Amino acid sequence: MLYHLLFPLSESYTYLNVFKYITLRSFFAFVIATVISIIWGKKFIAYMKVKQFGQSIREDGPESHFKKAGTPTLGGIFILGSIFISVFVSGNFSSKPFVACILVTLSYFLLGWFDDYLKIIKKNSDGVSARGKLLWQFITAFAVGYYMIANNVITTELYVPFVKEPLFDLGWFYLLFISLVIVGSSNAVNLTDGLDGLVTGPVITSASTLGILAYVAGHSEISNYLFIPYVQSSGELVVICAAVVGASVGFLWYNSYPAQVFMGDVGSLSLGGLLGTVAVLTKNEFLFVIIGGIFVMEAISVILQVGSYKLRKKRIFKMAPIHHHFELKGWPEPKVIVRFWIISIVLSILSIATLKLR
Repeated sequence: MLYHLLFPLSESYTYLNVFKYITLRSFFAFVIATVISIIWGKKFIAYMKVKQFGQSIREDGPESHFKKAGTPTLGGIFILGSIFISVFVSGNFSSKPFVACILVTLSYFLLGWFDDYLKIIKKNSDGVSARGKLLWQFITAFAVGYYMIANNVITTELYVPFVKEPLFDLGWFYLLFISLVIVGSSNAVNLTDGLDGLVTGPVITSASTLGILAYVAGHSEISNYLFIPYVQSSGELVVICAAVVGASVGFLWYNSYPAQVFMGDVGSLSLGGLLGTVAVLTKNEFLFVIIGGIFVMEAISVILQVGSYKLRKKRIFKMAPIHHHFELKGWPEPKVIVRFWIISIVLSILSIATLKLR
């Protein structure tokens, strides 16, 4: 609320004019989210140990994972809690893209919490059904997507990397397209969350990259110079992305190998939905395939594995998602994690480079 409380006073106190700058408020968001996440995380882990709310391990998974049984989970609560507190302090709630992103994140947070609550606290191994999850996710994505289109927050034109002009206008079919992007992103991030810190690294790189793209898309002069679509007020999404990076860094303090806490669906579903929404709001739906290449690879590996087994009764990978495949090939878990992080960093750099290739 710094923007809403202090910036109006800038007419009398000119030094308060600094609070209109997205860069300053993004810095505050990063610092606040990081500090809260680290402090809250320690207490949260201790509480979860006392309550004995630990992670259950799939019986058909790699044997090396059995020792992780009972590790505290639901860490997404203090990740998202840190993000929400941070953006509440630093965000501009008069920005429609900002509000749209928060609504999707909050809805998916509630879905993930309910699913984890059933599985971990109520000991219901099924949790929310797959059909129920998809229904919740699509209803949220459709509602927020309709809000964005109806209020001219975004156009229904389709843009692709390396091309200056939009390919064509999808009209209201664009609503279905962006819903698929948001829901797909949410579930892809969820599938990636399988090793200590594996998903956290790509979330940090993806949020950082999307934050840069959001700043560019929200700046009329820069977006015009780079021939990318201008989205009014989308620059405020930088504050959210900075908060995601900060909270994720704080979480990684405890989630790095060997993990002291796991994220749970409450974290992965909501973070995935947030990233997908930022990609939509900045008109980078196709570029997000590169930015979130690790998430895409993990999701495709599951689709191929399931499809191959149903059609041919044969598996393509030793186990899906693909990070388990490399584990079973003999890669130590830290090596899988770091190599996936390296790939994510390279993809993010390539994605930023596309800004000049139009």
